[in-house]
Amino acid sequence: MSASADLHALRTFETTPLGLPAGLELEWLGVAGYRLTYQGVTLFVDPYVSRVPLRAMVSRRPALPDPALVERYLSAPGEVAGVLVGHTHFDHAIDVPAVVRRHGCPAYGSASLARLMALHGLRERAVVVEPRRRYALGPFTVRFIPSRHSKLLLGLKVPFAGPLSCEDLHGLTPRAYRCGAVYALRIEVAGVCLYHQGSADLDDLALAREPVDVFLAGVAGRGVTRRYWERILPKLDPRVVVPTHYDDFFRPLGAGLALVRRVDLAGVPDEVRAVSEAVTVAALPRVDGA
Repeated sequence: MSASADLHALRTFETTPLGLPAGLELEWLGVAGYRLTYQGVTLFVDPYVSRVPLRAMVSRRPALPDPALVERYLSAPGEVAGVLVGHTHFDHAIDVPAVVRRHGCPAYGSASLARLMALHGLRERAVVVEPRRRYALGPFTVRFIPSRHSKLLLGLKVPFAGPLSCEDLHGLTPRAYRCGAVYALRIEVAGVCLYHQGSADLDDLALAREPVDVFLAGVAGRGVTRRYWERILPKLDPRVVVPTHYDDFFRPLGAGLALVRRVDLAGVPDEVRAVSEAVTVAALPRVDGA
């Protein structure tokens, strides 16, 4: 599909309501990032607004949070109960230390996340999670489900695989943000369950048959993952699929929405319907209004 067809499909998806309970706010921050707020309490998931330019991928300059962008886009109306991190690639984790410092909250994720937090002098704010354990964070209950990152490099290899092992902030280039352990997130609040998958692959044995209401589905890597929808949709049995991680994460917020190459958003409804005709496809506008 063409980019124009994808953008047209996206605008159609945005007219479909998610059917969330009254008082539950869900905002898309771009890439795989979300802000959830209920009863005055906020959770951030994979927040990433300090967009790294493509040229930075070949430089040796550190990739660090932009305080002005964090202030502008990652505010919250009240208490922040935590930041949830599915894996530690730069487009999921760069801004986590700045959010934690700004809001005085903990960050939950892998040992690689704890390493990143330590580089920023915030190790005490990092919680290395136990898979499947229930974490009560204000009105939210969260579980981290072992998952896998899609093999984006010719379908053979996960980019920047392995644990984050950087020794200091000066060496924290975009490539130094290694993937670390990968988790999907089950978030229960106000009688509904949301499932966040930051990359389009999964650990079949770790994923139980537990229905969810809203599936926030990272779609950029699904083309290199064998039978992705067929493997995950019957287990989650979602009411709504919300595609995510389809915008160009090198393009800054405020510069207009550009899509990942060949993401084929327009094809998502047919792909989903081939597995389950009961699922609706919806989308959220990005935080910058693009």
